[in-house]
Amino acid sequence: MGLPQLARQSVQDDSQFFGAEQAFLGHFKNQRYGFAGTLPNSDLYRMTLSVTILGCGAATPAATVNPSAQVVDCNGRLVLIDCGEGTQVQLRRNKIKFTRIQVVCISHMHGDHVFGLPGLLSTFHLLGRRDPLVLVGPPALEEWVRTTLKTSGTWTCYPLHFVSTTAEPLHRVFSDEQLSIYTFPLRHSLPTTGFKIDAEVGLRGLRPDALAAWNVPTCDYRTLQLGRDWTNEDGQVVPNSELTRDPARPLAYAYASDTAYLPELPAWIQGVDALYHESTFAEEHRVLAQKTLHSTAVDAAKIAEEAGVGQLLLGHFSIRYRDRSVLLHEALPFFEQTLLAEEGKTYRWMRKK
Repeated sequence: MGLPQLARQSVQDDSQFFGAEQAFLGHFKNQRYGFAGTLPNSDLYRMTLSVTILGCGAATPAATVNPSAQVVDCNGRLVLIDCGEGTQVQLRRNKIKFTRIQVVCISHMHGDHVFGLPGLLSTFHLLGRRDPLVLVGPPALEEWVRTTLKTSGTWTCYPLHFVSTTAEPLHRVFSDEQLSIYTFPLRHSLPTTGFKIDAEVGLRGLRPDALAAWNVPTCDYRTLQLGRDWTNEDGQVVPNSELTRDPARPLAYAYASDTAYLPELPAWIQGVDALYHESTFAEEHRVLAQKTLHSTAVDAAKIAEEAGVGQLLLGHFSIRYRDRSVLLHEALPFFEQTLLAEEGKTYRWMRKK
């Protein structure tokens, strides 16, 4: 089995700080669903996607508001998106295992999206992490991380693998057996990208009645799920389509923050199950939103409606709004399936395989 597919892989030239590149081999194991023996209960075999909001505040943290950070769980693979101050404390509070995070995606280099990263990397080291960590972000991320770790006398006992984002729409930056991560450009004061996470297509579903009618042994179930025809003891070939059904459409999630209203965005995230879109300002502050290259809740709702997403999560709230319901009320007329992101809450979507 090879490495996960990564774009613009960097060469590790400082092993005392970043571990051995070769250690990357073998750590990302095939986790596709499989079984042996009796036909499993189909309800136990689902594609799942969840998002835990660790922070959804804009710029300045407050006593009850944390900067941007969230964990996406796609079929058991954990991806941390952005890492503002206090992220590792929020991980603790939400009982998320540090060791399960295998990819960190940084949208841009503003502090409220990245200042928590050096501390998290140091904590990984103190916890004795050995598995590699993929860091996806702007080209400036690698130099910043290296400089921060060196000047603070910090090193890692695990490999760091940097992947640079680009301005190319739907540029794939990571892929393994569970998910693929794509980036798309956003419009902000620093080079910024959003992220689209697609669950990989699952195995084909089995038809229990057809399997019983043809007396298919359980040892052949896996082969059928991989899409191959089946041949019985008499040499008769049974088409795979008679014994299985197509897998469900994969789940997909998109993250767009920070950004001004971007007309091109809906085409890049069309039909995703859920979209997290920044909504820093209400309409009364639209001029300020345009000046600072941020979005209003109405902007986010219009993007969600045009993209045909399943659900919209508003986030990246300015601390000026003690009552965030004004943002929700402004968005709802444009997109009904809208929620305000809440820190410490997990949002889940699932689909039978």
